[in-house]
Amino acid sequence: MAEQGAKKQKNPRVAMPEQEPKVRARNFLEVPTGYTVKMAQEEAVRCLQCKKPGCVDGCPVGVDIPGFIDLIAQGDMTGAIRNLWAKNALPAVCGRVCPQEIQCEGKCIVGKKGEPVAIGNLERFAADYEREFGTGELPPVEPATGKKVAVVGSGPSGLTVAGDLILKGHDVTILEAFHKPGGVLVYGIPEFRLPKEIVAQEVDFLSRLGAKVECNVVVGRTVSIDELFEQGYDAVYVGVGAGLPRFMNIPGENYVGILSANEYLTRANLMKAYKFPDVDTPIPMGKNVVVLGAGNVAMDSARTAMRLGAESVKIVYRRSREEMPARIAEIHHAEEEGIELFLLTNPTRYLGNEDGRLTGMECLKMELGEPDDSGRRRPVAVEGSEFELECDLCIVAVGSGANPLLTSETPDMALNKWGNVVADLKTGKTTKKGVWAGGDIVTGAATVILAMGAGRDAANSIHDYLTLGW
Repeated sequence: MAEQGAKKQKNPRVAMPEQEPKVRARNFLEVPTGYTVKMAQEEAVRCLQCKKPGCVDGCPVGVDIPGFIDLIAQGDMTGAIRNLWAKNALPAVCGRVCPQEIQCEGKCIVGKKGEPVAIGNLERFAADYEREFGTGELPPVEPATGKKVAVVGSGPSGLTVAGDLILKGHDVTILEAFHKPGGVLVYGIPEFRLPKEIVAQEVDFLSRLGAKVECNVVVGRTVSIDELFEQGYDAVYVGVGAGLPRFMNIPGENYVGILSANEYLTRANLMKAYKFPDVDTPIPMGKNVVVLGAGNVAMDSARTAMRLGAESVKIVYRRSREEMPARIAEIHHAEEEGIELFLLTNPTRYLGNEDGRLTGMECLKMELGEPDDSGRRRPVAVEGSEFELECDLCIVAVGSGANPLLTSETPDMALNKWGNVVADLKTGKTTKKGVWAGGDIVTGAATVILAMGAGRDAANSIHDYLTLGW
């Protein structure tokens, strides 16, 4: 059937080469190995160059997708990356981690009768080609305005704001709480999905443009937002993400062997625990691992556990496969690597031994009922379906909330009932004059590209404020 489908489509999508599943399941090298020039150009000519491109409408930052793809097809790789930079400061990141299947590629006309153009793969190629073979020439920067902006947080939304405002001539300083910049890009996304060298080079690009980066600055503790204004900043952007882990609050949660995905991935990614003992960051090494949740964070946690030597890794999720929020590609990669999905399953309590260590969990089988407020069918317990799962490590990846470190010290900045900053979704303006916010601290946990879109809108609004007034 697959061969018949390929024959029907005159020019099938060019697949990006990948490591073999059995090999990659035990290493932290990047899974897809990238296009060659020939592959990229072969894929680029599949683009129909639509007069009204739906793909651009599907991109939260409005990248000129047909434009950069056409330049790749013509062999103008420098032109392609400059076209991308006009709208996207982080193309090497977005090409790797954005959910293209529900955004740009989801609206590709070619995809109506076959597979859509591999927009994400081509974006990655353009960025990687520039990094390896490019001239290093920077885009032009507007004359200095004399205005200073503090960007709190160096995740995707903060980096976007910084990049946009630097190009507009403003003096920008990025304040990062951790010891390395990148936010969720360095602490949350594993090396095999987004190499940290890529993030470092994207940050270096902004530094070469003129952005200053200060790490180990915890705004809300080492300095307040009001003090930033006293130090001479004219505007502040808050892009601190949603880093407060959530747990399920079920019996037995204090057993040794239960930890949040936030802590687990931060240890493995930012603190390089996967290189132990060469790096002295400890991390639990489970034999039988269970991950609760089914988003991209859950997939990252499960695939990390497998690479750290687990004999079995199970993902437990209370809804069906259709409701899993993770990217299709991430679910596919996880299953290829031997990770099992326990769907329509809900944990009810943890089990442990006399030493206080986790030994398993009790679960209930579920069935789907009527849709809830999210539009997904509500899971309902099947009476009498209790069973036990053996595990010595459980990673909880059921979402995260707003960290109150900064917000609790800024009482005149309004929050909603979940502790997220209240901000205008079109401009990023908060209730505190001179302060904008965007990304996960406003919307709750979402995607990298949506955070970047919020950063782009806020940067435009901040520029207007700095040049025209509030």
